Amino acid sequence: MNKNSILLFDGECNLCNKSVQFIIKKDKKAKVKFASLQSEAGKKLKEQYQIPETYFDSIVLIDKGKVYYKSTAALRLSRYMDGMWPVCYTLIIIPKFIRDTVYDYIARNRIKWFGKTDTCLVMTEELKSRFL
Repeated sequence: MNKNSILLFDGECNLCNKSVQFIIKKDKKAKVKFASLQSEAGKKLKEQYQIPETYFDSIVLIDKGKVYYKSTAALRLSRYMDGMWPVCYTLIIIPKFIRDTVYDYIARNRIKWFGKTDTCLVMTEELKSRFL
C-alpha cells in the first residue's frame, strides 16, 4: 500500500487546481500525492476504492487505505501541511452535515465562480513525482 496519502481532484476546475498548487507549497515533506479524477490513475483509483464513476463534485482523500470525501477530506488533508494549517483539523468537531452543507454550496458554484481550465499545470521534475 502507498505510504503517501492520495488526493483526487477535479482536473478541470480552477479552484481545485489552485488548491492543489497551494497544498504542494504547504506540504514540504511531500506526504500527499495527486491525481485528477479524470486521469487514468484517477479512474483506476476510483474503481479500486469503489468511488462512483460520475463522482466529480468533491475532492477525495485516500488516507491509510480509507476514503474520505468533502469537508472531512479537506480537514484531514490539513494535517499534512506545514505551519498552522494542522490546527484546522480541530474543525472536525463541527457536525459533518453542517460542514458538508457549506462544502456542497461551494462545490456547486465553483465552476461559476472560478471557471474551468483546459490547460494543465506546467510540471517540473520535482512536481512530476507528486502526481500519479
